[in-house]
Amino acid sequence: MTGVALGGAAAGGFALLRGGDGALSPVGPSSAAVIAAERRRRLPGATVRELSLEAAPATVDLGGREVSTWAYNGMVPGPEVRVQAGEVLRVPLRNLLPDATTIHWHGIALRNDMDGVPGLTQPPIASGTEFVYEFAVPDPGTYFFHPHSGTQLDRGLYAPLVVDDPAEPGAYDREWTILLDDWTDGVGPSPDEVLESLRAGMAGGMEEPGEGEMGGTEGMEGMEGMEEPEERSDPLGTDTGDVRYPLYLLNGRPPADPATFRARPGERIRLRIINAGSDTAFRVALGGHRLTVTHTDGFPMEPVTVDAILLGMGERYDALVTVADAGAFPLVAWAEGKRASAMAVLRSGAGAAPMADARPAELDGRLLRPTELRAAAAVSFAAAEPDRTYPVPLEGEMATYRWWVNRGSTGGAEPLELVEGDRVRLILENRSMMWHPMHLHGHTFQVLNGSGQGPRKDTVIVPPMARVAIEVVGDNPGQWALHCHNIYHAEAGMQTVLSYVG
Repeated sequence: MTGVALGGAAAGGFALLRGGDGALSPVGPSSAAVIAAERRRRLPGATVRELSLEAAPATVDLGGREVSTWAYNGMVPGPEVRVQAGEVLRVPLRNLLPDATTIHWHGIALRNDMDGVPGLTQPPIASGTEFVYEFAVPDPGTYFFHPHSGTQLDRGLYAPLVVDDPAEPGAYDREWTILLDDWTDGVGPSPDEVLESLRAGMAGGMEEPGEGEMGGTEGMEGMEGMEEPEERSDPLGTDTGDVRYPLYLLNGRPPADPATFRARPGERIRLRIINAGSDTAFRVALGGHRLTVTHTDGFPMEPVTVDAILLGMGERYDALVTVADAGAFPLVAWAEGKRASAMAVLRSGAGAAPMADARPAELDGRLLRPTELRAAAAVSFAAAEPDRTYPVPLEGEMATYRWWVNRGSTGGAEPLELVEGDRVRLILENRSMMWHPMHLHGHTFQVLNGSGQGPRKDTVIVPPMARVAIEVVGDNPGQWALHCHNIYHAEAGMQTVLSYVG
């Protein structure tokens, strides 16, 4: 180890990394290695796409209720950014918020100094100032962007980023982007008040806690009782979240005022589904239809046809659906374990609109299982032994509402070191009774899910008291956050760094 420290990580922040006394030092965000990696991604004569963004306080309409929040360009969700793989994205961000902010480009294998993690890859963007993000976009797929500052994601600051594939066969007639969100800002406690309440004892409208610690490590030495997560009747366990929200939104609208998508019977639709929530997993189904899942976290997989898909925070799935008879069908995103939902309407003909509390039978039908996810051959890693293997414990404590990734002997998060070119296996060991959607910046990894070549992903659900193994190819140097995408867990310390050294 080089003695790299994560100052302030227990409070949800990072300090800029510094080398210690060892022979190797961390590869900085603006190092020659980072610049060289960007040069390899940036094609000669690549088109530059530019979109100006403004992060500012805004008043938005949520089903007839005007709500004060923070938003990009005054919209919730923010404006869709669409580019082709291989193009360069240039986004000047003007910060008119009362607080500092950044943008994280979730899922993109971009240059490290554009990744948007304050204190790790860039200084925070102060109120009243501007920062220009510019980077090559290498991989097609469904992504999104959001702040990486405090609890700002749990306001209205999120938007889709779609990277088109120039070679896409286009075997569909229409395409819809679906953003799911849990909402409290302006209709319940603010996100900062939510975090304060959790730290004070999970009160004030939050989920009622169980007895004792949530994921404390007492009595858990040796990982007794841990299991592989493939087959569970309760895929997330019994504790599905810390926060029960006043509203759940689909494309910025509540079920009482749903978005309507129009199509004709027989048409084939591509759904790009994004969970932009902060504490909620969504189970998605379309009444009267089955979904053929084709991509996860932007990367293609062997297609699987199911009734419903479960998405943790930060996950994305693409699915194809063929419109059945003429009518109006509920597209429902059930807030797992929270007895509420978000909804939109697929209208392909006349008929009464679904009720706001519609619960189609497909929600209780065949759910996409982790063992069914297999990467398409074109994006699967070649078989190889890892150069390094790290057990990565995930832990928490209810009494103080603190969470950890890879807690070291001094109580702080230990970085996971690698050298460019390494293949690294991370064994995510959930020692808590709560599930965690673990997200790695700047890379996609391959999940080793027991089904041969598992999916390529950047966010993976680790169920309670279970382990999930992933492999990362070290081809994008820099300092990269690895954290739980439950924003409240991350702010309570559940983050560490995949640290390239050289």
